[in-house]
Amino acid sequence: MMIPPFLSIDPATRHVSLDASNPAFYSDPNAVYAALHAKCPTFYWEQQKQWFFTGYDHVNSLLRDRRFGRQILHIASREELGLPEPDQHVANFDLAERYSLLELEPPEHTRLRTLVNRAFVSRHVEKMKPELAELANKLIDGFEKNNEVELLSAFADIIPVTMIARMIGIPEEMGPQLLKWSHSYIRMYLFGRTREDEDGAERAAKEFSDYVKTVIAERRANPRDDLLTHMIHTEHKGQYLTEDELVSTTIVLLNAGHEATVHQIGNSVRIILDSGHDPAELFKDEATTERTVEESLRICAPVHIFQRWALEPVEIDGISFTRGDKVSLILAAANLDPAKFSDPLTFKPDRNEAPNLSFGAGIHFCIGAPLARLELNVVLPILFERLPALRLARTPVVKDVYHFHGLDRLDLSW
Repeated sequence: MMIPPFLSIDPATRHVSLDASNPAFYSDPNAVYAALHAKCPTFYWEQQKQWFFTGYDHVNSLLRDRRFGRQILHIASREELGLPEPDQHVANFDLAERYSLLELEPPEHTRLRTLVNRAFVSRHVEKMKPELAELANKLIDGFEKNNEVELLSAFADIIPVTMIARMIGIPEEMGPQLLKWSHSYIRMYLFGRTREDEDGAERAAKEFSDYVKTVIAERRANPRDDLLTHMIHTEHKGQYLTEDELVSTTIVLLNAGHEATVHQIGNSVRIILDSGHDPAELFKDEATTERTVEESLRICAPVHIFQRWALEPVEIDGISFTRGDKVSLILAAANLDPAKFSDPLTFKPDRNEAPNLSFGAGIHFCIGAPLARLELNVVLPILFERLPALRLARTPVVKDVYHFHGLDRLDLSW
């Protein structure tokens, strides 16, 4: 196993040195994950000052382990844990995140998730299939005769944000602005974020929240058949969502409802074109389409890391954690564990092994997974059927960030 020159692994101490800003890493993280699986699947990342897990069984179990949680301040104070006070220059971002489904633990998480879960179950999102196909075909109509397209801006960006906006009840014409807010907002999650990233996320959070509040007020006055109206007017055990809870939930649904799917459409098209497989065979029926989509999710997941707090003293893989320690789970690396997947760096659309962990597991399993899977299973076959000679026009441009994995540009021709 070749160790890339920008990666240093000490198996004896399980310490790893890796610069996440190195283009050789973020453009092809799978090669690093393969080296980690071979030498040190559980490791302390020196630059991040945190323990990371890449093994499939560890990641899968830790996602479900109730000794770990997405928040810690519900059981201990900042003073007890030695945590600093919140930064005031991101106060609006923190407020928008305060009631995020991604950050809460039961019972608050249970209450919020119960109120929105019905809209995202498979039998409900399945009804969106005709309008999803109609949208995909309409977009292809707009660029089919040009013989070249930048797929992200003309296709991948538009489909998920349009569909999630329709579900929630946000006007479709807000799509471009939602994308701008979302792109700025999620830079808070990136490794090595800068003060400029934080200031941009703070502005986006304030503008995003203010806009959502205007839509909430309008829905209170004029209810409609959409998810936002449902969240406003439905009670759970005698309680309604507060305005802050409505704002946080709407923002996380809008962001999570499109951001990862945009990346995954681009990632999937790239991996399919690079694989040498005949797309007509990959999408010849629903069963093969589903296997192709799941394999693309496995080998090029759009979100790589989720973090957890240790809620009590616990030992995992010989590492002792105390209450308040933070650990990171690399979902994308777990999908490449050679103990679970044969020849894991190879795209095998007929693979029948362990399920991928790209949507997580446990109580925080991605609520939008049925919608994301439907979008991928509908739009990818349409794209390759409509443009059977599809090929890369030039080398794709990879996003220069880590934690998320996707493309900035995907130029195609036919």
